Amino acid sequence: MLTGKKIVLGVSGGIAAYKMANVASALVKLHADVHVIMTENATHFITPETFETLTANRCYTDTFDRSLAIHVPHVTLGSTADAILIAPATADVLGKIAHGIADDMLTTTILPATCPVMIAPSMNVHMYENPIVQNNMKLLASYGYEIIEADEGYLACRDIGKGKLPPEDALVEYVVRACAKEKDLAGKKVLVTAGATMEAIDPVRYITNHSTGKMGYALARRAMLRGADVTLVAGQTALDDPLFVNVKRVKSAKHMYEVVTALAPEQDIIIKAAAVADYRPVNVALDKIKKKDGDMSIALERTDDILSYLGSHKRDGQFLCGFSMETENMLENSKAKLVNKNVDMIAANNLKVAGAGFGTDTNVMTLITGKEIVELPMLSKEDVADKILDMIIENM
Repeated sequence: MLTGKKIVLGVSGGIAAYKMANVASALVKLHADVHVIMTENATHFITPETFETLTANRCYTDTFDRSLAIHVPHVTLGSTADAILIAPATADVLGKIAHGIADDMLTTTILPATCPVMIAPSMNVHMYENPIVQNNMKLLASYGYEIIEADEGYLACRDIGKGKLPPEDALVEYVVRACAKEKDLAGKKVLVTAGATMEAIDPVRYITNHSTGKMGYALARRAMLRGADVTLVAGQTALDDPLFVNVKRVKSAKHMYEVVTALAPEQDIIIKAAAVADYRPVNVALDKIKKKDGDMSIALERTDDILSYLGSHKRDGQFLCGFSMETENMLENSKAKLVNKNVDMIAANNLKVAGAGFGTDTNVMTLITGKEIVELPMLSKEDVADKILDMIIENM
């Protein structure tokens, strides 16, 4: 995802500096060109050689190192980076950057930077809560720097409170969000549904399906990376909620219907990727139904058709994309769904096609609009999500 992107990591002298080795490694695995700048104090916690081994690039510690191959390194790095992450950021570094003090390699690199700069403060809880430090963070935010809020927990100084550096994967996601994708959905509100609904039979049992939510979650994350304001309405799934996405959890088809229809009017794009139950039990037992001799039958009734409601209430300028999972006559059934439910696009797949089933990391989709039919090869669900978003943008 970060192929061709130059990422600068600024590491200052906090105990959490050791965590940045994992961040550097993760960014390299995403094919980023990673350059690390360390303050002198940071070298007491982790060595420059560690970062040089992980990134295959020189680790910068001295503004006036005459052996450096690049001309005016702090200006070159600052002005050519696609994103800069300073983590951990000590109170000292926060104060210097907030007030334009540039007296080492790290702080002199920040001043000429024109790319997104993210700063992750990490320190003792009482230092973090000090009004001077808090004011410096507010000042930096007012200048356009993104302040990554510290986590709470047990700190290295044995205090408990706010000041922990967020997990490494979260820091990586901040970098990915900043520069991995063109922000061609900036200013757009996107609603995505994902996962399976659960229709109760009694307090123990329910009717559901095999959906894992992977496709919907990929769509929500990719739309977020492309700059959209994303709301994800998620049914049953074991997936972790994506960062920077407003997640609303639901269980039943009725609950999803209520949440989606309430949010729909303000959305620019709605993508219905959830596997919603078509039927629910007419009666839900208040106690567990006990096993008896003989057979048992459960009376079912139709659930609310969310996609039909959205199609009949679609406002001007709103784009509606539905999903169609079939086991036979996929194209014919999906084309009929496009017309009957008044949607702008159907993303269809056949459960019987290898790589397109529930729970897989891949999908084989056919994208259908009133003007064209595009058959995609087997792709990762993340790549499929991008193809769907591309086609939505082209047809809006």
